[in-house]
Amino acid sequence: MHQTLHLMQRYGFPALRRRQLETLQVNLGYRCNQTCLHCHVNAGPQRTEMMSRETVADVLAFLEVSGVRQLDLTGGAPELNAHFRSLVMRAREIGVHVIDRCNLTILEEPGQEGLAEFLAHQQVEITASLPCYLEDNVDRQRGAGVFKRSIAALQRLNALGYGMEDGRLTLNLVYNPQGAVLPPDQAGLEIDYKAELGKRFGVRFTRLYTLANMPIQRFGSTLVSNGTFNAYMALLKDAHRDGNLEQVMCRSLLSVDWQGYVYDCDFNQMLNLPLVLEGRQRPQLSDLIGRDLERNPIAVRDHCYGCTAGNGSSCGGALAG
Repeated sequence: MHQTLHLMQRYGFPALRRRQLETLQVNLGYRCNQTCLHCHVNAGPQRTEMMSRETVADVLAFLEVSGVRQLDLTGGAPELNAHFRSLVMRAREIGVHVIDRCNLTILEEPGQEGLAEFLAHQQVEITASLPCYLEDNVDRQRGAGVFKRSIAALQRLNALGYGMEDGRLTLNLVYNPQGAVLPPDQAGLEIDYKAELGKRFGVRFTRLYTLANMPIQRFGSTLVSNGTFNAYMALLKDAHRDGNLEQVMCRSLLSVDWQGYVYDCDFNQMLNLPLVLEGRQRPQLSDLIGRDLERNPIAVRDHCYGCTAGNGSSCGGALAG
């Protein structure tokens, strides 16, 4: 696989500093039941990296003392971690809102019986990957049969109350472009998603998030192989908007990898760009207990243009209307 970090200093992304920490995003491991072309984590069934019970305990200890009240769980498929359910239950007990970055098909995997019901009972917000409302496009990006299995999972979640107008159980969908292009307007695409999925499958959801493909890991390597890496980077740089700098997720989010090391975002995690912390070359979450990160410098490279290009892109979708 082609590495891209050394290509990330041509355009000079603007300097940024952190604000008050609001969200702890935790990668529970890189193992996944799918292998998606756009995956910036390079996750798949053969990956073995998984967060240990001891590191999960560090996550909970940090939540208890930091005052952070949003836990964003990701992977791979975070649900494949043996400690996923106990982490969710304990976080909910201490009053933390939990988000599960779910690929949908995991709900139907052997060994995951009752997972959908568990998420509903714990009132976990689900942010689910569905890169298109057309079967061929989804299967091309995520694997044969994924679309039908995803629709079945969405229907199951709807039956449990997810995505309904009462707002009790939030179900968000995530769109990624098929290639080296920027996402379309989020609001307009959400209307199309709701119309098509509702009419054809009776599926309902809360919000659609549009995310740009990051030029790192699997997608970045594909760009290098195709000779389109520089063109894509130029596209991102040319579409940069300074106004998006105020809302980028790294200002208020902290990313934790499966070993407990910390980063400004999960893209930096994949590039091995650790959080900048005085006295620590590669800080872990336990090093941050009692520390105030506000005004801390953020480690930036040119891949950050993926978050500020066009309408912007973050874990919560577009940054501008």
